Amino acid sequence: MNVLIIGGGGREHCLAWKISKSPLLDKIYAIPGNAGIAGIAECIDINTSKDNFTEIIKFVKSKGIDLTVVGPETPLVDGIVDYFNKEDLKIFGPNKQASAIEGSKVFTKEFMQRNNIPTPPGAIFGKTNYKEAIDYIKERKKFPLVIKADGLAAGKGVVITGSEEQAIEAVKDCFVRDRFGISGDKVIIEDFLGGYEVSVLCLCDGKKIIPMTPAQDYKRIFDNDKGKNTGGMGSYSPVSMINDKTYMKILN
Repeated sequence: MNVLIIGGGGREHCLAWKISKSPLLDKIYAIPGNAGIAGIAECIDINTSKDNFTEIIKFVKSKGIDLTVVGPETPLVDGIVDYFNKEDLKIFGPNKQASAIEGSKVFTKEFMQRNNIPTPPGAIFGKTNYKEAIDYIKERKKFPLVIKADGLAAGKGVVITGSEEQAIEAVKDCFVRDRFGISGDKVIIEDFLGGYEVSVLCLCDGKKIIPMTPAQDYKRIFDNDKGKNTGGMGSYSPVSMINDKTYMKILN
């Protein structure tokens, strides 16, 4: 079995390492891969942007790839799974419609509100509502306040602000300075929730849901949960602080 992994981060390195252990594997490739992955798979320097999906598909066909596994969010949000499905090629990952849950925080917020899924109180603003967003912050008397850029921002689009000034600057980063491009055309301003963070991921084929073991991700750049958010400084699983009762509540 020939397998292709799309991506070049630590996540894809882990995927490559685990897949390489399978007795079913004949050959493993990575696009574009990285120095660590190069010790496990053959790395191919092909751009993974949406404009280049046809080149990736050509490569898959030329190498007889039996399964493609996508790591990064951007190609998923851009619809790479849909491209592969049209060509009847096997690929693991959500299609463009399902990826909106990851690709748009506004979409996800509204989805949770419609379906009565617990989510912090907050408000959504677009660039044309810049003044209203600033007024909303000024009316707040409780901090921290969380400012979230709508789209993908490599894990850096969520800012926990401790004051009115910091919150206004975070909104300016999105609406005035265009720090996140179109990903910052909308923002969510919501209440801060304390406590610890746990990720519970599930595999779904549209009919069945299979939960994975809980994991804990550390996003802040400095020790002791200090500094700005990153795409992830590290993570581990299982998580000892989550008990069976809490886990079942999350699943239900």
